[in-house]
Amino acid sequence: MLKLIKQLLQGRTIYFAIVITITIAILSLIKIGSQPINFTYLDKVEHTIAYFVLCFSWLLSIKKKGTKFEVVTIVVLYGILLEVLQSVLTDYRTFDYVDMLANTFGALLALMAYKYIEKKHFKLLNSLYKSK
Repeated sequence: MLKLIKQLLQGRTIYFAIVITITIAILSLIKIGSQPINFTYLDKVEHTIAYFVLCFSWLLSIKKKGTKFEVVTIVVLYGILLEVLQSVLTDYRTFDYVDMLANTFGALLALMAYKYIEKKHFKLLNSLYKSK
């Protein structure tokens, strides 16, 4: 199953990152009715998850050395831009600093997860090369 997923994603992660980016923009700017689950900070959890997925997908897509900081910075700036656009383009959405913090937190979590997975991946590769 993992081989099949890897084959499907190979060379196509950039398309998933673009789709996720557009989806987040659309969901940020359209009018959404009341949520079926009533949880006090559900909106902030959703922001964190969305920006975790967004940042992680871009980190997977752009694997050049030294670009991790730039990717996180661009994702955070993208979240700020969408918050500004919500207040400028819509009358049913508002600018919220706490949403920006949740977005930033999600992006930083994605960076930490990516680095952790990258570190584990390289350890595995190094052990395979040493055994030959």
